[in-house]
Amino acid sequence: MAIDCHTVGVVDYGTGNLRSVVKAFECLGARVRVLQTPEGLEEIDALVFPGQGTFDQCMAALNQTGLASSIKEWVSSGKPFLGVCLGLQVLFEKSEEGELPGLALFPGYVQKFSLDRKLKIPHMGWNSVQWEKVRQHPIRIGLEDGDQFYFVHSYHVVSKDITLCSLTSSYGYPFISGIVHGNCVATQFHPEKSQAKGLQIYRNFLEKVVAKFTP
Repeated sequence: MAIDCHTVGVVDYGTGNLRSVVKAFECLGARVRVLQTPEGLEEIDALVFPGQGTFDQCMAALNQTGLASSIKEWVSSGKPFLGVCLGLQVLFEKSEEGELPGLALFPGYVQKFSLDRKLKIPHMGWNSVQWEKVRQHPIRIGLEDGDQFYFVHSYHVVSKDITLCSLTSSYGYPFISGIVHGNCVATQFHPEKSQAKGLQIYRNFLEKVVAKFTP
């Protein structure tokens, strides 16, 4: 299926960085539908969850609109999903940033960076990503260990699942900078702010992941 036949749903929970993500997918030729409620999910091929804001603020909005249960059902059913920044963190059970439970699609939690005073929080700017645990998955096509991506975050994921394929980076110490689990891909960094390499991730998602995991 050609990219221009794909319709991508972008989750809008009130504080997400929507415009740059929407523009990136539109530039690649996809049709984009912004979703504030579960209405319209049946009309899309892939779901994208961009993330800015706080954990509790995000989860409260998802719970109120009914998107929380819909996203869990979407990912669990094997349909293509891409999370960005907070869109990665809410996939886990809880966060030190708030009190509300996350979507709990994966076992683990989100913790704040504990760093030497010489390193600033948030972790902001370009950093390298290691893909060594992600071998054959199509999201990695054209990408190599050490490629640079753009980060803006104060919290990071701690996974309890040793079988979960993780991207890793280092800021004071190693941390998970993304996960790849079949139909579900999520990154702590922002592909839409990461120039050519970030656009490659979105292209791979559209050309390969959506095609592979769309019935």
